[in-house]
Amino acid sequence: MRKSLVLMLAVMMVLGLAGNLLAKDKFEQEVETEASAVKLARDVKAGGYNLVTTEELKKWIDEKKDMIIIDTMPYEDSYKKGHVPGAKQFLFPIADMNEWDAKETAGKTKEDFMALLGADKNKTIVIYCGFTKCTRSHNGAAWAVKLGYTNVYRQPGGIFAWKGAGYPVEK
Repeated sequence: MRKSLVLMLAVMMVLGLAGNLLAKDKFEQEVETEASAVKLARDVKAGGYNLVTTEELKKWIDEKKDMIIIDTMPYEDSYKKGHVPGAKQFLFPIADMNEWDAKETAGKTKEDFMALLGADKNKTIVIYCGFTKCTRSHNGAAWAVKLGYTNVYRQPGGIFAWKGAGYPVEK
């Protein structure tokens, strides 16, 4: 009986420690979620653009909304493997791009970006990258606004959220 009691106490301690570890992970994860949310909010404010959810973007596509969708991920490593249907590719860097640097955009200029976006500065533009922490889409959206486009959206969940929602990709 004594061994059973000791074994039972040991199991309870292990389960208790495991529960504490899981709880700690949950709280630590919330700190990361909060940091991501605040960064996203600050990027949106600084960039002067809007946000669109993955579900809203899918609805816009289904409704055949007149818009341009830009994938800011590398061509070979991402875009070519799968992108939101109808999206055009234009590489932006992960680091904040306060000044235009053609080295960071695969040799492309502001004029190249404007040509891709088109002459209608009021047309809906949706820009995305890989996932919420990826900031390529922030750079693309912020630059579209800097170049005078007025109806710019960032889809922050990117291609990961698109695939996670079970939506089809184009290759």
